[in-house]
Amino acid sequence: MKMRKLTIDDAVMERSPGQAADIFTGNLVDERHGGPVTIGYGCWGPDQSLTETMAVDDVMIVLEGRLSVSTDNSEVTAGPGEIVYMPRGETVTIRAHPEGATTAYVTYPHWRTAGDA
Repeated sequence: MKMRKLTIDDAVMERSPGQAADIFTGNLVDERHGGPVTIGYGCWGPDQSLTETMAVDDVMIVLEGRLSVSTDNSEVTAGPGEIVYMPRGETVTIRAHPEGATTAYVTYPHWRTAGDA
């Protein structure tokens, strides 16, 4: 895989798999490109949330807006420039605040194939 510069304008946004909320993701690098990680952007509508058991290690960088991520034991809120790490196996609820949010993410391994394993 060659070096690439990636922007949100390059992403084809799709509804996050398995949910009906106003949450969209767009992978820019994934298993189809030969790299070891998935890299992309996420767009969260106002007050949208999802609960998921992480199939991969996920690093989410908040670019705009605010998100809260909670587990049975804790909760963190992240805004622009802040990063949330969600380890594989952890059950998390991710909730956008009233302004919604735009994020960038990196997962290891590829999240799309991890759910199939």
